[in-house]
Amino acid sequence: MTTVLLRLLGRLLRGVLLTLAALWLYFEEWGWRPLTAWAARLAQWPPLQRLEQRIRRAPPRLALVLFLAPALLLLPVKLLALYFIEAGRAALGISVIVAAKVLSTALVGRLFILTEAQLLQFPWFARALCWWRTTKARVREAVAASAAIRALRGSRRHWRLWLRRIRH
Repeated sequence: MTTVLLRLLGRLLRGVLLTLAALWLYFEEWGWRPLTAWAARLAQWPPLQRLEQRIRRAPPRLALVLFLAPALLLLPVKLLALYFIEAGRAALGISVIVAAKVLSTALVGRLFILTEAQLLQFPWFARALCWWRTTKARVREAVAASAAIRALRGSRRHWRLWLRRIRH
């Protein structure tokens, strides 16, 4: 009886963790591409072009500092947002957190593109990036194979067919 219960709890926990990981990946993927593309367009301004050229030529340790800087610099902003929430100004606090997340995603994404070659010179970074990419692929595969996603795909097909019939 207890092993059956433990298996059931394990499956439930796995499902919850998989859902959280999928939501995290979805948000990161949704934000990463368009925000880094926006940052690249912004970087076409000549002063930013020169700055990016200098960042591309930065030695590995400086590249690491530059890559980590947005997260560290935005930490006090996020703490201020938590203060606003605690002080009863939840909308302002949440807005600050969302704005900080959007800004840091754009900055970190662009900095990663600029410094990836230097960062990969650190063996620990190369291992961490490999782990991240492998984990992301495994989560995507697990989500794609989940019954909920299969059901959503099936219902999406059903609704498309129904809409086609109505239109014609």
